[in-house]
Amino acid sequence: MPSHPEPLASRLRPRVLHDFVGQEHMLGEGTPLRKSIEEDALSSVIFAGPPGTGKTTLAEIIAASTHAQFVKLNAVMSGVKELKEVCGEAERLFTSFKQRTVLFVDEIHRFNKSQQDALLPYVERGTVILIGATTANPYFDVNAALISRSCVYLLKPLSETDLLMILRRALTHPQGFADAVTVEDAALKRMATIADGDARKALNALELTVLTVGKKISIADADRILAERGFRYDRSVEDHYNTISAFIKTMRGSDPDAALVWLFKMIGSGEDPRFLFRRMMIFASEDIGNADPQALTIVVSAWQAFESIGLPEGEYFLAHACIYLAQAPKSNAVKRAMGLVKTAIANASSLEVPNHLRNAPLKGMKEQGYGEGYQYPHDAEEGIVRANYFPLGMTPQNFYEPTKRGFESEITERISCAKNMIRTGGL
Repeated sequence: MPSHPEPLASRLRPRVLHDFVGQEHMLGEGTPLRKSIEEDALSSVIFAGPPGTGKTTLAEIIAASTHAQFVKLNAVMSGVKELKEVCGEAERLFTSFKQRTVLFVDEIHRFNKSQQDALLPYVERGTVILIGATTANPYFDVNAALISRSCVYLLKPLSETDLLMILRRALTHPQGFADAVTVEDAALKRMATIADGDARKALNALELTVLTVGKKISIADADRILAERGFRYDRSVEDHYNTISAFIKTMRGSDPDAALVWLFKMIGSGEDPRFLFRRMMIFASEDIGNADPQALTIVVSAWQAFESIGLPEGEYFLAHACIYLAQAPKSNAVKRAMGLVKTAIANASSLEVPNHLRNAPLKGMKEQGYGEGYQYPHDAEEGIVRANYFPLGMTPQNFYEPTKRGFESEITERISCAKNMIRTGGL
């Protein structure tokens, strides 16, 4: 089995569309992108997706199939000067010879605003056909004008079936192991599983195992070599936001088991536990509120306990809070009340405090009517008096509408009775 200086993933990078695995939603037979590549009629595109899903491979397939000049830049390494030089040459070729230029910008989200602005006129005029690749969400990190002039394609993590096809091809391909290596199916599945949708990670796992074990690989060998399992999770890019979104939505959906999966994915990937506690504190008020007033207390107490203990035992407090929030009755009445009152304030002509609610510490203020007519609720038998507590000119209205879930079912009756007494004087 010959040794190669080039990594396996690089040697096996597909050169033609026929060999490309996955992304059928955008590259299947008859799809617009596939037809534009096959017909060499590509317009500007942005490929966005996790690492190892084929963004750079697609760009190189286009490079091999196009009659246009193909130029590759890396956003990390290239400045505005180099970008303008490339685009200037592209303009010269187009003006003089009608020669198109395809410009591939890897990690385009790392271009700053001035770099993206410098590129925009050339894309607008069609001087260059842009292919941008990014692991970030392009709608957040790429100039909106560039986005509007490009077709955005979102690449998905590869399925286990796709990854197994890639791994088996590596075992037989002349640039791979050329049938010189035998790997148990269970071991291949293990490699596909730990790759988490990333073809490069799957091939690296296979190469590492072959170099370490030799030509015959069992599931036990794979488990021993690949004991450290790495999930696709980068706190600086989109999967961070997707995973915390999944965590919040799962707790909101009241599934503590699935919520624990997302929680421990983030913990295992190095997420800051304090960030997780902050998100759970917000959730306790936004999604539970008074349906279970203990929810916020539980999260705050769990956070305090975590600060005393730290990791790894501190995971108990994260899990404790997560399970409590997921199983608690849900209410967004606090959030709705906030939205309604902010709208009412924005539309109010005045928020002047009426005299009976004003502070009157000095004699002169009392003479001006400050505090006049105020009734002290504790003097009333029920602790409630008929009064108008709203600003002058604002009609009393209901902002906080409790649900019938959890403790809010008791609050509903209490508030209804109180409002009846406050606004009508009845019981």
